[in-house]
Amino acid sequence: MKRTFLSLFVCLICVCGAAENYPYRSDVLWVTVPDHPDWIYQTGQKAHVEVQFYKYGIPRDAKVDYAIGTDLLEADTKGSVQLKGGRAVIDMGTARKPCFRDLRLTTTVDGVTYEHHVKVGFSPEQIKPFTQEPDDFQQYWREAVKEDRKFPLKYTKEWVAEMSDETTDCYLVHLQLNAQRQSLYGYLLVPKKAQRGSCPVVLTPPGAGVKTIKEVTSRPYYQEAGMIRFVTEIHGLNPTLPESTFDEIRRAFEGKDRGYLHNGLDDRDHYYMRHVYLGLVRCIDLLCSLPEWDGQNVITMGGSQGGALSIVAAALDHRVNLCVANHPALADMAAGSAGLTSGYPHFNAERGLYSEANIRTMSYYDVVNFARHVRARTFLTWGFNDNTCPPTTSYAVWNTLRCRKQSLITPINEHWTSDATNRAQMEWIRKHLNDIPEESE
Repeated sequence: MKRTFLSLFVCLICVCGAAENYPYRSDVLWVTVPDHPDWIYQTGQKAHVEVQFYKYGIPRDAKVDYAIGTDLLEADTKGSVQLKGGRAVIDMGTARKPCFRDLRLTTTVDGVTYEHHVKVGFSPEQIKPFTQEPDDFQQYWREAVKEDRKFPLKYTKEWVAEMSDETTDCYLVHLQLNAQRQSLYGYLLVPKKAQRGSCPVVLTPPGAGVKTIKEVTSRPYYQEAGMIRFVTEIHGLNPTLPESTFDEIRRAFEGKDRGYLHNGLDDRDHYYMRHVYLGLVRCIDLLCSLPEWDGQNVITMGGSQGGALSIVAAALDHRVNLCVANHPALADMAAGSAGLTSGYPHFNAERGLYSEANIRTMSYYDVVNFARHVRARTFLTWGFNDNTCPPTTSYAVWNTLRCRKQSLITPINEHWTSDATNRAQMEWIRKHLNDIPEESE
């Protein structure tokens, strides 16, 4: 196992592709510096954070109010400090159990209020998921995959001229998943003049939401490296539909972009994500049926919900030999029922979602339970300041993985990865091509 730490101390209020010394077109800059350079402490150790605030690059002597609480939970400590020379040190105290603590900062300067936060970890390598694996978890999913496989592979493929170029042929694919006529769309990106049996295949499932397929051509280096990518959605919605149609569909899901994640939650056999999880295997069936596939390398990669689905696919289908996941969602979802930090979609934020039936269903769909059964070599990356997929649940996934694994931990990151990290993941994939998954079960 190899672990890489990237410790940065300047918080970017807005992320922009251009390299600049300050947050993009922002007058203010927060700098937060924990006294442990990797932002990690052992339980019982005290954490101190130096806070700096600048406006127009000039340090300001302002009052800063702070609140400290466990990751995504209500604050249990409050106070204030006076910046001198634009600086002050805040004692965050300690934690007695493995967790993350969040220092939330607020100041008002020249009549405008600014906020920032920074999270530090206490023995995060000891974080364990609240969610337990059902006794029949593996049997349930093996039988579901077997039943789905009775349906023949059916799809259409249409060349898309405007997304094709001198290096890549792009095809819009409509894949029928099962006899219930559930389906998904995806863009298949194939290197020009790819030879039979020459290409690794990469499945890229989407982040959360009801939306068109975005960033299809943003990572051409996969095709340039001789890989075929299948970039998908999960709702069976043609990505060429107008945005107004997607707006209407989002409103139909209880007016929420994530409403589908509540759909059928009281029944494991009728939960919305069932056909999505099983559809990942059908996507791999499609990729492995392509004459250009090299017969060896099947890769899953994605972020947030896409990171979760990448792990799920690797657990359900052991043809996957490499898995890349950024800040995986759908992890330790039921933890909120015990007053603990839970992962996206944060079912604890709404009343009535932690019924006994719902919690039972969550256990069959929780990424921590799938992580336990991944055999593929896996690359995981996450940030500490992420409030969408919090570091607590990313560590719960990381600590559960039993396969060969590597991490890139980027403490300052919120819910994003840099272009450099995205490119590095492709290079990691290329380095580990032809690795054979370990027999862990």
